[in-house]
Amino acid sequence: MAELLGRFFSSIGRVVECCTLVDFYNYIKAVEYLICVGFFVTFPLFYKHVIKPPTKTDEPG
Repeated sequence: MAELLGRFFSSIGRVVECCTLVDFYNYIKAVEYLICVGFFVTFPLFYKHVIKPPTKTDEPG
C-alpha cells in the first residue's frame, strides 16, 4: 500500500502522453476530481478559521 501511494505521489505533476482524446479526457477528469476533493477538504477549515463566532467577555462596557 505504501509503495502504491509513493508511486501515486511521485507521478503527480508529470507530463503524461495520451494517445487518444478519451485517454486525455479521463486524465483531465481525474485531475479535476483531485482538485475538487482538495477544495472540499480545505474550504471548511479556511471558513472556520476566517469566520469565528463572537466571544463573550465578562468585562462591562
